Amino acid sequence: MKVAFYFCKMQNKPIGIFDSGVGGTSIFKEIHALLPNEDCIYLADSKNAPYGNRSKEDILQLCIKNTEFLLHRNCKLIVVACNTATTNAISYLREHYDIPFIGIEPAIKPAALNTKTKTVGILATKGTLSSLLFHKTSDLYASGITIVEQIGEGIVPLIESGQLHSDRMESLLEKYLEPMLEQQIDYLVLGCTHYPYLIPILNKLLPENVTIIDSGLAVAKQTKTILDANDLLNGSNNKPNIQFYSNTDTEVLKSILGGSFKVEYLDF
Repeated sequence: MKVAFYFCKMQNKPIGIFDSGVGGTSIFKEIHALLPNEDCIYLADSKNAPYGNRSKEDILQLCIKNTEFLLHRNCKLIVVACNTATTNAISYLREHYDIPFIGIEPAIKPAALNTKTKTVGILATKGTLSSLLFHKTSDLYASGITIVEQIGEGIVPLIESGQLHSDRMESLLEKYLEPMLEQQIDYLVLGCTHYPYLIPILNKLLPENVTIIDSGLAVAKQTKTILDANDLLNGSNNKPNIQFYSNTDTEVLKSILGGSFKVEYLDF
C-alpha cells in the first residue's frame, strides 16, 4: 500500500535530495544550475557512510528513514543521490510512496556506445557493483564490451573526513587505476556521487585518451523532465530556499559547498 502525501501548491514545494554523505552535492549542483528557481532540501547521512559496505536491508532502512525525513518537510520529489541507495532501494521507495523518485545509475551506456578500445573502467562502491540493477544495466548496454570493475574501498571515508586532496587519496586512486590502464580503458565511469569531486585528481593521473563520465547532468535533466511531466515545476522567480542538513561535523559539507550555503547539524 502506497503512502500518499498531498499538499496545495505542489509546484512551490521543495525538491528533496539525500545521500550517504556529502557526495550527492555533486548532483545538487547540477540540479540547482538547471533549475535555479527550485527550493531544495539536502540531507547528508554522513554518520552512516559509506552505504556501499552495508547490507541490503541496512541500506533499505536508511533510505526509508531519509525519505520520511524529506516527506515530512513537504518535498514534492526526491532524488536518491547515491548509487548504492538507488540500486538497493529505489524500487521499494517507488512502490510505497506516491511521489516521484529520481535515482542514480552508473553511466555505462554512453561509455559502452563510444569506447574505441572496447574496454571501459568503472569505479564504484561494493554495494553498487554487486547489485542486481547494475548487472542488468551492464548486460543491456555492454554486450561485447569488457567492463573493468574496481571497488573504491576507502574513497568515501577520506572525502567524508575532509581528506579529498590528500596524498593518501592520490595513492589510493593510482592503485585503483593501474589495472584499468593495463587493460587499455578509454572511458572511466564514476559510479558514486562522491567521485566527481575526484575529477581534478583523476585528470592528473589518467592519460589524455581516457574520458571520465559521471551521471550528474543526466540526473538534473531527468529531474526537470519528471517535474514538468507531473506539473511540478516552480515557475516563481523568487530566490530559492536551499537547506542543507548533516548528522556529523558540518564543516566537511560546508567546505564541499564552498561556503555558498548554510549547513545545519541534525541529530538524525
